Amino acid sequence: MPLPYAQEDRAIGKRAAPDPGSAFEGRMPAAPGDLRVETHGTAPVPEDRRYGGPGRLFTVWFAPNLTMTGVFTGTVGIALGLDFATALVAVVLGTLVGAVPTAYLGTWGSRTGVGQMSLARLAFGRGVVLPGALQWLSSIAWDALIGLFGGDALAQLFGWPFWLGVLVMMAAQGALGVLGYEAIHRLQTVMTFALAAAFAVLSVKLLDGVHPAASGTVHGGDRAGAFVLTCTIALSLALSWAPYASDFSRYLPPTTSRTRMFWCTLLGISVSFVAVQTLGLWGASVFTDQTARGIDTLLGGGALGAFGLLAVALAALCSNAMNDYSGSLALQAMGVRVPRPVAAALAAVLGFPLVLWMHAADTTARFQNVLLLVGYWIPGFVAIVAVDWVVRARARGGAPVDLAAESAVGRPWWPALTAFGAAFAAAVPFMSTGLYVGPAAKALHGADLAYGVAFIVALVLYAPLRLRLRS
Repeated sequence: MPLPYAQEDRAIGKRAAPDPGSAFEGRMPAAPGDLRVETHGTAPVPEDRRYGGPGRLFTVWFAPNLTMTGVFTGTVGIALGLDFATALVAVVLGTLVGAVPTAYLGTWGSRTGVGQMSLARLAFGRGVVLPGALQWLSSIAWDALIGLFGGDALAQLFGWPFWLGVLVMMAAQGALGVLGYEAIHRLQTVMTFALAAAFAVLSVKLLDGVHPAASGTVHGGDRAGAFVLTCTIALSLALSWAPYASDFSRYLPPTTSRTRMFWCTLLGISVSFVAVQTLGLWGASVFTDQTARGIDTLLGGGALGAFGLLAVALAALCSNAMNDYSGSLALQAMGVRVPRPVAAALAAVLGFPLVLWMHAADTTARFQNVLLLVGYWIPGFVAIVAVDWVVRARARGGAPVDLAAESAVGRPWWPALTAFGAAFAAAVPFMSTGLYVGPAAKALHGADLAYGVAFIVALVLYAPLRLRLRS
């Protein structure tokens, strides 16, 4: 294994006690409610330090998706000319397809005690630097996508300038990312109930007297293209969590039911995303001002408007704390010897200028472009790590996962990176964004099939290469 991972490999092989001086090891939460700073990084969590049950996966994946990012994403289907019923089918279909990989990958955490990008080293070897860097950059991009609304809400609520609202938002989410795993789980448990109630109240108020689009404005091929694009956008939201998946299950005991883990994660992601996007679809005609000020105006200002702005800010905090946490683990998985809390704070710091950039010009266009572009690499990544995991599982013949033994078998990095690069290249002609529309997407009336193409190409190329390397 490459030198930067020597300490992590030692921990994998010997289940060594945490060494506070190591960048990859450190203090771990001891039980639910232990909110001290988690300095533990990518080193495996020993089995005797695991705790919790699968039910906490529902809340950790439910609360962070109740954001205005999801609401405004939901308006896209109507903006593309679809009627409410057709757009809703696209949203549900896309969300379910995108949530399944995240739910599946999340079951690996309890079996290994390791985060998702560290587990990707089994397939990518030294080449994990590429998906690790993309994941780290994506976490910063998501900080901006969601922090844009959260910071704007704080600025509107307290009468601050926009930059100050964003600064406070980034500082708060960075602090939670620094505290780590248990603090995030506890916050999401509380916010699941608080935000669900808040969004229910807001929905009743926002949609009072509002009627959804009963008929669309596009027909034939254009309608099919709009349906696929809406489905892809919904898919991209749910699938964006896949590279994070086992980061939030790595402290669960190895005996935890994988079936329950899968369903808790799938339901947490799907129910929340479908709910907020349905709100966006229903109220697309009134969500014309996609800012915190627009929400305040729709709610009529006053106490209810302030309540709505606070809910928007808290929702952004829930989501971005997870971005900063997983971003810190991705940076370490690349071999960068930065303590996990420092890496989490760094992600929040770097997200600040990106929010200001998105706010400086056509916010809506920049938002939609970043939303799609940050996820095109994920389908190929999912296909590769899933194939590698299945091949290893068959070789084990039902035996428990032994990461020391798995890591000790040297494998070339080029098959995974070759399939990864080829999958992305094959997807380019099928991309449909405001910045670029590929020739295949144009021929398909704007339908974006890039995610599906990337997954299939990676699967078809990597599977035979991986099977030939089986030992």
